[in-house]
Amino acid sequence: MGSSIQHHRGLFLSDLHLGALGSRADLILSFLQHNHADTYVLVGDILDLWQPLLPHWTDDAQRVMDHLRSRQQAGAVVHYLRGNHDPDPARAPKPKGLNVRPVDELVYLAGDQRKYLVLHGDIVDARVVRSHALTRLGSRIDHALRRLDRGLSVLRRGTSAEARSTIEALLAGVNSLLYRGRKHEVRVVDMARQRGLDGVICGHFHIAGLHDDHGLTYANCGDWLDSMTALAEDSDGTLRLMSWRPVAAALNAGLPSPELKGAA
Repeated sequence: MGSSIQHHRGLFLSDLHLGALGSRADLILSFLQHNHADTYVLVGDILDLWQPLLPHWTDDAQRVMDHLRSRQQAGAVVHYLRGNHDPDPARAPKPKGLNVRPVDELVYLAGDQRKYLVLHGDIVDARVVRSHALTRLGSRIDHALRRLDRGLSVLRRGTSAEARSTIEALLAGVNSLLYRGRKHEVRVVDMARQRGLDGVICGHFHIAGLHDDHGLTYANCGDWLDSMTALAEDSDGTLRLMSWRPVAAALNAGLPSPELKGAA
């Protein structure tokens, strides 16, 4: 990649859902190839392999895992947090797993000495929403809608490959409706506050965000089904959200990308 690689102190990614039909492993791979870090924090729902009858493991999904392993071998640290869709990483088929010890949460020390509680986020959902049965049902509905969307894609020829389809926009809208009022943000921020920390970094909700509206820093990595975002930490500890959908579109079109200008 040469000069197009940006280097970060830390990268936080969540909800890759590798193995699910809607996962954009191609964009994840592109992002990781253009963005390296000293520390990678995988904030849950990295693998989505629970549906043995509906497998969707692609070559790009495998390349994502191979890339992360190669970064480990190069000396990068990788943390793996369990999500509600993740299998136990130790039980994942060997080529699809990582040599990491999965945890439910961790405290991350940033470059500016601020401390963040990092967790997937499903712990603050209502108990009924957290049930395995409802998780599985939701996944099946999502799979069916995305399969329908692929069938309709022939009608959208000529549109940008990175543009949202109507069904993708519908799924994103329903998800935003589920978490309207931002009570989930308040709950996870309160968890960090009770521990005397400076903020929280999470995933799960598929709504990217970075703000201090609740008195502490709230950072959500977003997802790789819809938002195509990740959280990056600069060398001085500054956190910023990176959106890869427009960058990927520019790269595919052979255009210069503002995200890649001035990269070391």
